[in-house]
Amino acid sequence: MNEQATIAPLSSIRVLELGNYIAAPTAGRLLADFGAEVIKVERPVTGDELRNWRLKKGSVSMLYRTINRNKKSVVLDLRSDAGRAAVLDLVRECDVLLENFRPGTLEKWGLGPEVLSEANPDLVITRISAFGQTGPLSQRPGFAAVAEAFSGFRNLVGDPDRAPVRVGVSIGDSIAGLYAAFGVVMALFERDKNRPETKSLPLDHRVIDVALHEAMFSMMESLIPDHGAYGETRSRTGGRMEGIAPSNAYLCADGASIVVAGNGDGIYKRYMQAIGRPDLADDPTLQSNQQRWEQRELLDAAIGQWSATLDSAQALDILDTAGVPAGPIYTAADIENEPQYQARNMIQHLDVSTGEETLKNVGFPGIVPVMGGTSLPIRNLGPDLGEHTDWVLGELLGYDQDQIHDASASEKSQA
Repeated sequence: MNEQATIAPLSSIRVLELGNYIAAPTAGRLLADFGAEVIKVERPVTGDELRNWRLKKGSVSMLYRTINRNKKSVVLDLRSDAGRAAVLDLVRECDVLLENFRPGTLEKWGLGPEVLSEANPDLVITRISAFGQTGPLSQRPGFAAVAEAFSGFRNLVGDPDRAPVRVGVSIGDSIAGLYAAFGVVMALFERDKNRPETKSLPLDHRVIDVALHEAMFSMMESLIPDHGAYGETRSRTGGRMEGIAPSNAYLCADGASIVVAGNGDGIYKRYMQAIGRPDLADDPTLQSNQQRWEQRELLDAAIGQWSATLDSAQALDILDTAGVPAGPIYTAADIENEPQYQARNMIQHLDVSTGEETLKNVGFPGIVPVMGGTSLPIRNLGPDLGEHTDWVLGELLGYDQDQIHDASASEKSQA
């Protein structure tokens, strides 16, 4: 047996995931990656809508297979009494519940925190929503794009003379999922730390309330302190980072771009020497970061002129020799072929079904953070819809076939 596969610090934890899309499923994926048994509840017939996002062929997207790896899929109709009863029965067997419905939805179904806690007084209940469970905007729906804008993040992405843009991934959902998983682990730690002195933690210690906009807001560094202290309103700076220079992307002669972060005082001098500009290295008006930021256009022009004369590999070799942090801007194909990713098992190749055919040896992102020297192996990709319904409801809960049908069949199919 692969010893690395036995590294599973959450192997004693069982999680019930009621989430859809990306945020709660990302939290579930993180917990599953490190050994938790994650039971994903999906609606009848269609399942998680992520199955159809970025769908290229078949009936199941690579996005779904990626976000929902290492989980089990159970079909339950939460609109039915039998489906909701099954949720409560599963709650009694679980340590954690994850959900990312609009606030009030669980309560409407009779599955609010008080009811869940009555079924299992030790249950950690993690709730992800656009604006949190409280406050004047709590009932407003919203996806990550709205939360990213509300947090101040979107206002800083792009060029100053154009409308703000979004990054190419659902970063708001993913960061909220990270916080949710962190909150779960904290609550479990507190729960276990207090045993056996206390029977269970108070409910408010076991409800983790993650708002998408707050997750993004927490990434905004000193945006608010700088405004309060100095009246500063940050603006978009394109490829630069506000107040840091020289640090940008530069086009090379082969049409590829590289990123160079030469903003440290000592690094800056080596950087300018490497590009053949000792005059800029020794210029007394460029010795501090603030001075360099004020003359960022001058510096970027000089660096751009240098990079335009070299292929990207040549430029990176010169910068590496000089000890200047720099790197290529990779595509998916570049990442697949990069020895650094391969050395740490960060691209793992598995066969995957599209729902119509099986694609062989497809690369999937590995498990982060690394434990045991390289990325832990992915146990299985996102499951087929309802793949584990019979096992979970039959074996774990002891339901007979009629009970399984009542809980998992849609109301329409039962009519």
